[in-house]
Amino acid sequence: MADWDIIIIGSGMGGATLASSLAPSGARVLVLERGDRLTPSPKDRDADAIFRTGHFRPDEMWLDGEDRPFSPGNYYMVGGNSKFYGAALIRYRAEDFSPMRHQGGTTPGWPISYEAIEPFYTKAESLFDVRGHAGDDPTEPDRSAPYPNPPVPDEAEIARLRQAFRDQGLHPSSVPLGVDLDRWMTGGHTTWDGHPDTVRGKMDAEDAIDAALAHRNVKLRTNTCVDRIVARADGSIEGVDVSGPDGSERVTADLYVLAAGAVQSAALLLRSACDAFPTGLANSSDQVGRNFMNHNCSAVLALHPFHKNRAIYQKTLMLNDFYLTGGPDGTPLGNIQMLGKITGPILKATTPLPRFLSNWIAARSLDVYAMSEDLPSPESRVTLKGDQIRLDWKRSNWATHLALVAKLKQILRKAGFPVVLSQAFDRRTPSHQCGTARMGNDPRTSVTNTFGRCHDHPNLFITDASILPTSGAVNPALTIAALALRTGEHIRGTQFGELGEAT
Repeated sequence: MADWDIIIIGSGMGGATLASSLAPSGARVLVLERGDRLTPSPKDRDADAIFRTGHFRPDEMWLDGEDRPFSPGNYYMVGGNSKFYGAALIRYRAEDFSPMRHQGGTTPGWPISYEAIEPFYTKAESLFDVRGHAGDDPTEPDRSAPYPNPPVPDEAEIARLRQAFRDQGLHPSSVPLGVDLDRWMTGGHTTWDGHPDTVRGKMDAEDAIDAALAHRNVKLRTNTCVDRIVARADGSIEGVDVSGPDGSERVTADLYVLAAGAVQSAALLLRSACDAFPTGLANSSDQVGRNFMNHNCSAVLALHPFHKNRAIYQKTLMLNDFYLTGGPDGTPLGNIQMLGKITGPILKATTPLPRFLSNWIAARSLDVYAMSEDLPSPESRVTLKGDQIRLDWKRSNWATHLALVAKLKQILRKAGFPVVLSQAFDRRTPSHQCGTARMGNDPRTSVTNTFGRCHDHPNLFITDASILPTSGAVNPALTIAALALRTGEHIRGTQFGELGEAT
């Protein structure tokens, strides 16, 4: 008899949400997490520790496409990268699920429609207690239910910016957020964007894990690294080899779910190669590790030398007027949303500016995030060089992003800001990583079916951002959660027996 009914590898957004979905079934579920829980510390709101010294980053180096080592923006802890996310829980637009023509090429579309995932978006918004308001954004897709809560309120400076956008005929809307503002502020008056959550002020994957752990049939093992997934010659998964404080062992289950993040999941599948699967598990299509996508992003700072910005958190407004059009020949440009408030220490930690200038700029800046879609490419990929991860991101659709930044600068100047600065995000930081094990109906060109089950392994699922066929141009967290809930319903419906193909 197997040790468990289901083993889930990873406690980030995909793994934790799936665990919460499976918990009421009574199945014996084990969640394996290589990190530990975050505990409160003086570093939690210390911008220098977070952004300059990398206090919370793991002691890990990856290689870029030219074999240069770099420290990735991945976090290993209960809740995964969501412990540091900006808590923006935005649905993909309905058009994202169909092929879409961009300046840089045409996206392939998804093997499922928006209508197939919509009920699970609604359930995910309920699970993460999302705060938002429908009706202001003309690109917002149809909804079967309102947001669970009203939006996080604008601060005065953001309210003025919202009106300035409206005065230009634009359609600003509220960022759907998983934030309990009062609770967040108990830890200090800072933004939450990019900051670790130890006061449970953000609704992140740790909340979903705790919801699952309220059921006695679910267990969590921390500080446990999965070194290898072991497959039999017939393709079924036999077990996982793990290492932790008590040494190494093999743990078995009837069903396995991989949710370690798009880079780490691909690396683990490749690392688990064996005689029967010499190029890695789930890789008969040669697609594992390929089609890596990471949004094209820039920080855009709008300044008025005589006006100070007294906002604390700032991240409540977004603009999608250019999401579906606005580029050459009507091509899409992307999403605009507020960044969490940049402070002098954050600016000093991330730029070569002297401290006095960083403080002066940050005190006056409204900080905006421009995000454009990165298109899938088989040459943009995760591979292994020995035991080290090699991430060769082939950035695509860059002309689209430059056009979005130019458009944003134009409307910010019209809104009354004479100085507008921009800086692209480091291309080696995989903050919105996705696409390395994409879903599809054809096993020759995809890794999983539309429920995340691997074509090559009947008892192995993937429920993280790996399976996303396209990146869209909004934060992927809610889509990952919705897909995990859809997979959970599918697994429950088959009672953990022979799992049917997607329809």
